[in-house]
Amino acid sequence: MATAATATPEYPARLTIEPHYEGRNRLTTFFRIILAIPHLILVGGGPIAFGAGGGSFTWGDNSWGFEFGSNAGLIGLVAIVCAIISWFAILFTRNHPRGLWDLGRFYLRWRARAVAYTALLRDNYPPFGDTDYPVDFEIDGPPGDRDRLSVGLRIIFAIPHLIVLAVLSLAWVIVTVIAWFAILFTGNYPRGLYDFSVGVFRWDMRVWAYMLLLRDEYPPFSFD
Repeated sequence: MATAATATPEYPARLTIEPHYEGRNRLTTFFRIILAIPHLILVGGGPIAFGAGGGSFTWGDNSWGFEFGSNAGLIGLVAIVCAIISWFAILFTRNHPRGLWDLGRFYLRWRARAVAYTALLRDNYPPFGDTDYPVDFEIDGPPGDRDRLSVGLRIIFAIPHLIVLAVLSLAWVIVTVIAWFAILFTGNYPRGLYDFSVGVFRWDMRVWAYMLLLRDEYPPFSFD
């Protein structure tokens, strides 16, 4: 039996996926985007739908900028608004309102399952909400005494990750398209491509947790 693949244990936001390499469902794979539409609307999805990462890099007209949350879904947009409110709360009180923190955690756990399904990492249809599924995203917290400097400059600190994830997102899209054809013809997701996709996914989710202010620790530049 395949063992679960987990993110680096030292970071307090961990993605866990039960690997699903072989014996894949060709029918649901073929119609995956259509089947995933309800989740895409609510919490966003994987690389085939809107791009893998939450951040993107743009350059033009002698200016540059970063965009975060373009594939967040309706609930994700609410979570981003809550993060903005929390940003002010933390700067003034050093505390993250617990209800807003819980909403961010709820959103990321749901998003992790929806992305895994859309990106072909699992065939099981994800639940609507936070219930049992062979994909899990757990976050330690909420933190106690918050780091005002880290929170205040969060967007600036995250820029290196957003640049790298913009590149990795493109690679993940290509890998997922290749895997789609592989599953349709062989019924299997090539192990090397699968592990790469999970690695990018872990990185992406850690940055989401950091950007939504759920943790202050700087995310590692790592697939593990």
